[in-house]
Amino acid sequence: MKHTSWILALVVGLVLGVVGDRMAGGGPRVAPSAARPPDGQAQPRPPARPQEDPKAVYRVPVDDSPVRGPADALVTIVESSDFECPYCKRVGPTTKQIEENYRGKVRFVFKHNPLPFHARALPAAIAAEEGRAQGGPAKFWEMHDRLFDSAPALDRPALEAAAQAAGLDMAAFRKALDEQRHEARIRRDQALVTGVGANGTPSFFVNGRKIPGAVPYETFKVVIEEELARAEALVKTGVPAKDVYARIIEKGSSAPVMLPGQAAPPAPGAAAAPAAPPPQVQKVEFRPDDPQKGARNPAVTVVVFSDFQCPFCKNVEPTITQLLAANPNDVRVVWKNLPLAMHPQAMPAALAAEAAREQGKFWEMHDLMFQNQGTLSPDQFDAWAKQLGLDVAKFKAARGSAATRKRVEEDAQLGAKVAPQGTPTLYVNCRAVVGAQPLDAFQKVVAEQLSRAADLRKAGVKMDATFYERICEDNVKNPQKG
Repeated sequence: MKHTSWILALVVGLVLGVVGDRMAGGGPRVAPSAARPPDGQAQPRPPARPQEDPKAVYRVPVDDSPVRGPADALVTIVESSDFECPYCKRVGPTTKQIEENYRGKVRFVFKHNPLPFHARALPAAIAAEEGRAQGGPAKFWEMHDRLFDSAPALDRPALEAAAQAAGLDMAAFRKALDEQRHEARIRRDQALVTGVGANGTPSFFVNGRKIPGAVPYETFKVVIEEELARAEALVKTGVPAKDVYARIIEKGSSAPVMLPGQAAPPAPGAAAAPAAPPPQVQKVEFRPDDPQKGARNPAVTVVVFSDFQCPFCKNVEPTITQLLAANPNDVRVVWKNLPLAMHPQAMPAALAAEAAREQGKFWEMHDLMFQNQGTLSPDQFDAWAKQLGLDVAKFKAARGSAATRKRVEEDAQLGAKVAPQGTPTLYVNCRAVVGAQPLDAFQKVVAEQLSRAADLRKAGVKMDATFYERICEDNVKNPQKG
């Protein structure tokens, strides 16, 4: 009977894996052959699909996510989910069974991943988060259950009915939906889970180990038992139960981990790789009072989406400095906050930098944060504020204010849309450059943009405060031009 259950779990998992691949946007696994080989000749063997390591541990921190279960549970199950996803609803009874059978030993953490083809998923996620804003974790989980009970009926009347039944303040609830409040928070979750390869829903992380899809209880049980044993061993060595999860994931991966030797080379005659996609170009707006440095009314504006705790963001900073030094009259840099959920000090640092901006010391605080990236903390921010000669009382008030948080969250919301690849992402006159690229890569794009700026000036476009908007419009209309 045990063998039968195991086989059934494997079959179901494989089926759901294929469905999940389709739902996450995956296309055909093998490109169709241009022509069938003559009879008697071997069919070309398609390249092997890389296999993810089932024992890999991923760094998926709890952060400020909703939690159900004791803080000292030895097993933490993070669920990445979408309220409109039918498979997410289907797995609900399985998670309830886990909760009942492992009471006191397991806790659940929820991360949002509203898939783009589910139009009602984001409003439902906002509804759940507004429940939490009004009533803490208990109201989040109540809204969570009501929303899944209601799904797929998740239109505005259904969301309001769930909120009414949960006893929420309806005026505040409606305003949250209208303003898309909490979207930045939701998008941070999404960036975190997709960064570790959880593109489809539902996806689970059992003490950091990934389980994709709505798999049966038996599949979860095998992993939970293994993780309980590992956690109990850690407790015996003196690790407090409440610290077990953090200890397990502290060296976890932040990107998908594949088994070695799984990717075979393409067979002779296999279809050629598809052409590279066109350059990513899209309009990126910024506020007049966003942190800026460099030329005034320049030919080239670089908008940087960055995270003070991200090591790659620190790596790109010297390159940005070199770029400005090489083009002092032509380049301007504009800063945008994109604090990632996986970095616990990123949001506090962004708030502190914004508080310093209010007193005219953003870039000085920015430099101190990147120079001392390993020591980011609220106490350190206050010490740096004093070091920079800021009014520390005003600084503390500003970094704790709702207005400052709103400003950072607006940046993050924009970043979630235009920088889904993560940080750093830079837009050079609205043309994306992703990652800590070398100086030559940036110089190439800047040279192209200087040439385009010269063409626009010849056509009569003035080098004034509107030039950035004009050259961005030109780039968006003509994305293939160098």
